[in-house]
Formats: sequence, structure tokens, C-alpha cells
Amino acid sequence: MRLFATDVDGVLTDAGMYYSESGDEWKKFNTRDGMGIKLLQRAGLITAIVTQERTRLVARRAEKLAIPELHQGVLDKLSLIREMAARHGLSLSQVAYIGDDINDLESLQAVGFSASPADGMPEIRRAVDYVCRKKGGEGAVRELADMILVAQGQVASFKSHVSRSGKRS
Repeated sequence: MRLFATDVDGVLTDAGMYYSESGDEWKKFNTRDGMGIKLLQRAGLITAIVTQERTRLVARRAEKLAIPELHQGVLDKLSLIREMAARHGLSLSQVAYIGDDINDLESLQAVGFSASPADGMPEIRRAVDYVCRKKGGEGAVRELADMILVAQGQVASFKSHVSRSGKRS
């Protein structure tokens, strides 16, 4: 894998939409998912967010994680993923994508490795290569990131990060 792309609502979040009386919108992101994205970046993968929604919250999260490919308001996710892969000189077989709902289905079926959080829609869970043990917003992205790192032989990179932090798993 050379490019890792993720949906937001239901993958990086718990799929909840939280609103205050004043109309403010909140989303809860998991810090472990964020670390998984950072570890993928350190291993040389291009990271991307591809979402139908368009919010400043998601832009702030992508900025905090230094995700170079942020795409919001995307109605045709597969076309965007194809374009992104081509721009980076990659084939779709070099793309991993995690999504949870019907608007992700075409993309999930086209990429080299597809995944769904444990609580993804049933038709999505049936269509993907891997169903995470973790739910959306509860570490599914981290689980997948760790799996990709291990599969690519990046365990040394993962372990060196752990040893620098002074903690072992």
C-alpha cells in the first residue's frame, strides 16, 4: 500500500452528529486513530480524507494530522480516489480505503485493500477485505494502520516509535 484513504463520519468518528442549542456542531475524533495516521505517514504512505460532508471541523482535524489530501463535499468518491492515485503515479491496487456506508461501496470494491469498522453497514462489511474489530471513532483506523504497518514489514518503525516514547506494548 502506498496511499491510505479514509471516510470521516462512522470511521474517524462514531457516526454521531452532535449539535448545541446555538447550532454548533461537534464531532469526536479518537486520538489513537490520529496516531495510526501519523505512523502511516512516517512509513511513507500518503494519507487522505475523502468525505461527502463539508465542515471546518474536518479541515481542522486534517490540518492537525498534516494529512496532505483533504477532500470534502465529494459525491463521487471513486472518481476522486482514481484521480488522486493517478496524480501520485499509483494504481488503485496500491490504495487502502476504509469506509462504512453505501456511498463508500464503489471505492471499497475498486481499491487494493478495503476495510470497514465493526459497526459499518452490513452490505459494506460483506463487501470489504477486512472488518475491523473496533467500531468507527473507537480505534478502527488505528487497528487498520497497525495491520498495514505489520504487513509491510514496518514493525521496526512501529517499535522504534514505541521505544522512543519509553513505553512498550
